Amino acid sequence: MEKQNILLIISDQMVARLMGTYGHPVVKTPNLDRLAAEGVRFDSAYSPSPICSPARQSLITGTYASNINCFDNASILASDVPTLNHYLSIAGYDTVLSGKMHFIGPDQLHGFEKRLTTEVFPADFSFLSQRPQTGVIDDYAQFHEQPIAVDYTTAGVHQWSMQLDYDEEVHFRTLEYLRSKRSQYTGTLQKDLPHRDERPFFLCVSYCHPHEPFHVTQELWDLYEDEVIDLPEWPEDLAEREHAMDQMLNTFHGTHRVDLEDKEALYNMRRAYYGLITYVDRKVGELLQALQDYGLRENTLVVFTGDHGDMLGERRMVQKRSFYEYSSQVPWIMSHPNLGVNGATVQSAISLVDLMPTLLDYIGYPAEDIAPIDGHSVLPLLQNEEPDRTVYSELHNEGVNTTCFMVRQGDYKYIHVTDYEPQLYNVVEDPQEWQNLAGQPEYAELQKTLHARLMEIFDPADIEQRVSTSIIHRNIIQKAMQITALPKWDYQPFFDATKQYWREG
Repeated sequence: MEKQNILLIISDQMVARLMGTYGHPVVKTPNLDRLAAEGVRFDSAYSPSPICSPARQSLITGTYASNINCFDNASILASDVPTLNHYLSIAGYDTVLSGKMHFIGPDQLHGFEKRLTTEVFPADFSFLSQRPQTGVIDDYAQFHEQPIAVDYTTAGVHQWSMQLDYDEEVHFRTLEYLRSKRSQYTGTLQKDLPHRDERPFFLCVSYCHPHEPFHVTQELWDLYEDEVIDLPEWPEDLAEREHAMDQMLNTFHGTHRVDLEDKEALYNMRRAYYGLITYVDRKVGELLQALQDYGLRENTLVVFTGDHGDMLGERRMVQKRSFYEYSSQVPWIMSHPNLGVNGATVQSAISLVDLMPTLLDYIGYPAEDIAPIDGHSVLPLLQNEEPDRTVYSELHNEGVNTTCFMVRQGDYKYIHVTDYEPQLYNVVEDPQEWQNLAGQPEYAELQKTLHARLMEIFDPADIEQRVSTSIIHRNIIQKAMQITALPKWDYQPFFDATKQYWREG
C-alpha cells in the first residue's frame, strides 16, 4: 500500500465541550464538523499533563511526562529520548513542524527534519516556576507581577495581536509546504522545477489559539452578535468546595486579584474565546481545502487535537493545570477517506500519549522495533475493542507544591494530590464535577482500586525528589545564562531561495 501522508493539527488551550463539533449549540466549527463527519471523534480524550510543554512532549514521545523529566513549561526534553519523528524518519517520512511545540533547550528539533517557523515562546528557562519554600499556598502570589487572570477580565476586540501574527505565519508556511507537495509538480518547457523530496510527509501544524489573551478582530467578535453566550456558574458554597489544589492554582494565576464575578467581563471572555475557536476552525478548513486542491486528500490522514483545555471562569478558575474536565479534556478527531468510520464516536477514555503509537500503528511500523512507551494505539477502539481503558494525567510544578495525579476509568475520575484530600467524580452523571464522592462508604472500594492503579504507574516520592532537584539545577543554569547572555537556544528558520525559484545553471 502507498505510504500515507499525516497532517497533525494542534490547537492550544482548546476546550472540547465548547466546540460545535462536540455539541455546543452556539460555537461555529463547520470545518471541524466536516472533519468529524468524515472520520471519528473521540469524546473522552485527555491531556497527560494539563500544561503546554509536558503535554506536548508526552504527545511526541508516547511517554508520561514524569518518565522523561518534563515537569513544567521550562523543562528540557532530553535529546536521547526517541520521538514520533525519529520513527517516522526511519519509516521514510519527511518530518516537518510548523508552529509551536514549546521545546526548551538547545535541541529545537527532536527528530523533526524541518522547522518552518520559530517558537512563539522563549527556549530558555524564562518560564521556570519556583515552588514556595515554606509550603504556604499564598507564597504563589509573588510569582506574577501582573496576574495571569488579567487576560480573562480584559478580553475583547483588538485590531490585531502578536498571537495572530504567529498563527498567520504558521498558516502561510504550512500552505506553502503543502503546495510544494502537490500532485501536479511541473515547470515549463523552458525550465523544469527543482528536484523535490518525494517522500510522504508528516506535517505537524501547531497554532497558539485559542490560548489567551483573548484578543479578537471585530469580524470574529461580530460572528457572535445576538448569540447566547453561556457564562460559568457556581454554587454559593463554592469556597467550601474548593480543593487545596484549586486554591494553589487560583493563587498562582492571581484570580483573587481580579473580579471574576463581573458578568460583563465573563461575557467578553467567552464571546472572544468563541471567536478564536472559529478562527482555528477556519484554518483547519483552509488546510483541508489545500489538501483537496493539491491532490493530497485521498492519501493523507488528518488528526486534530489540543494540548489541554482552559477553565475559562468555571469554578472561578482560569487557565489550565487543573484536572477538571474543562482543563484536562482535549479534542481528538481522526479522518481519512478510507478509514471506514465516517461520523463515528468513541467514548472510551484515551490520552495524548496514545497518539504516537496510534500513528505508528496506522502506517504499519513494527511494534517490536518501538522502544518501551506508555501509550497504546487507539485503532482497536474503532472496532469496539478494549472498551474499558484507564488513562492518567499528572502535574508536579508550576502552580502546585506537591505531586498531583489523575486517573480516569469508565465513568469515574479519581484525583490524588499528595498530602491533601482525594477527589472522586462520576463525570458522566456529574459533568460539572460538583459532587466529590471520595470518602463515601459506597465508593470506598472503587477509590481504593483507582488509587492503587495510580501508585502502580507513578512513584510520588521519586517524582518529588526529581522535581526538586531539577528546579535547583535549572535555577543555577538560568542565573549563569542571565550573566553571560549565552547561549541562545531560540530556533531561527532558514529558507533556501535557490530551491524555490529560477536560478542560473
